[in-house]
Amino acid sequence: MVEVKSSMESSFFNSPHFDDHEQIVFCCERDSGLHAIIAIHSTKLGPALGGCRMWNYAADADAIADVMRLSRGMTYKNALANLPYGGGKSVIIGDARRHKTADMMRALGRHVNWLGGRYIIAEDVGTNPDDMAMIAEETPSVRGVRGVGFDPSPATAFGTFCGIKAAVRERLGKEDLRDVRVAVQGLGHVGFDLARQLHEAGAQMTVTDINDTAVEKARDQMGAQPVGLEEIYAAEVDVFTPCALGAVINDATLPRLKATVVAGSANNQLAEEHHGDALASQGILYAPDYVINAGGVIHIHHEGPHYDRREAFTHVGRIAETLQEIFSLAHKDGIATHHAADRLAEARLAA
Repeated sequence: MVEVKSSMESSFFNSPHFDDHEQIVFCCERDSGLHAIIAIHSTKLGPALGGCRMWNYAADADAIADVMRLSRGMTYKNALANLPYGGGKSVIIGDARRHKTADMMRALGRHVNWLGGRYIIAEDVGTNPDDMAMIAEETPSVRGVRGVGFDPSPATAFGTFCGIKAAVRERLGKEDLRDVRVAVQGLGHVGFDLARQLHEAGAQMTVTDINDTAVEKARDQMGAQPVGLEEIYAAEVDVFTPCALGAVINDATLPRLKATVVAGSANNQLAEEHHGDALASQGILYAPDYVINAGGVIHIHHEGPHYDRREAFTHVGRIAETLQEIFSLAHKDGIATHHAADRLAEARLAA
C-alpha cells in the first residue's frame, strides 16, 4: 500500500500541474470506446464550468497534465471574468475526426451527470454544439447545445480582438490597429474570425495553419501573407497571436520572436511558468491567455431563452478593462503580467 501511495503522489499530488484540485475523475466505457478525464479544480465560486477537448494525446500522462492545467486556468478565467463559476475541464483521448461517436458523447454525459452538477461541460477543441446535444441527452449540466445554446467562437474572437487593442495601446501607444503587423497562428473558427476583425481594423496580416485551404482563404479575402508553420515565430511583426494549441511559448520559440506583444486565443500558451518571466525580460508584453480568451465562457454564461447579444458582447468587451488592470498592476509591482493576473484572480477568489 505504501508503494502505491508513493506512486500516486509522484504522478498526481506532486505534479507541477496539480494545484489542490478538488477532484479528478477517470471515465472509461468499453462499448463506446470512451477514455476521458474530468478535472475539477475549484468550486469556490460555483459549479466548475469548462469545455471538453478531444485530442489524440501521445501518452496518458500528457492528457492528465493538459486537463489539470486547463481546469486551473478555467478557475482563474471565470474569476477574472466575474462569472459565478469555478474551474473545470474534460479531455477525451482520441482523434476527433476518426474516433468520435454519438455513443461516446452520451457515455461522457452520463459520467458528467454522476458528478451531480459539480461540473458543467461545454465545447472546446475537437468538440462542437452537436456533441453537446448528445451529452445533453444524459445530463442537464451542459452548455453550448446546438438548437438551445449559441456558438461561443465569435465571442472568443471578439474578446481576443478587444484584448489585442488593449495590449497594442499599452505597448505601442496606438489607439487603433491601422498598419499594426499581426501574425496569427491558427485559422480555425476563432482564429479566422479574429483575423477578419483585425483585417477590417486595418492590421497587416501574416498567417499560418495546418489547413492550407484556410490559409488560402485568408490570403484571398484579407490580403494576408502566408508563412510556414515554423516561420510564423520569426515573422517581422508587432503582435504574435497564438490561436491554435498551447505551449507555443517555449525554449525553442522564445529566441525567435520578433513581436513586442503576445496576445492570442489559445489556451496554455506558456509551456512553463518561467516562460512568462522570459517574455517580460525580453520586453515582450504578454496578455495572459486565460484573460484574453474568456469571451467564449462569458458568452456561454449569457446563453439561454433570454439571451441578449448586446449585453453578452458588452460583457465580453470588458476583457480589455481587465487586461489594462493587469498591465497596471504588473508595472506597479514590477512583475510579469501572468503573475499579476494570478494575483488579481486569487484576490477575487479570496474575496
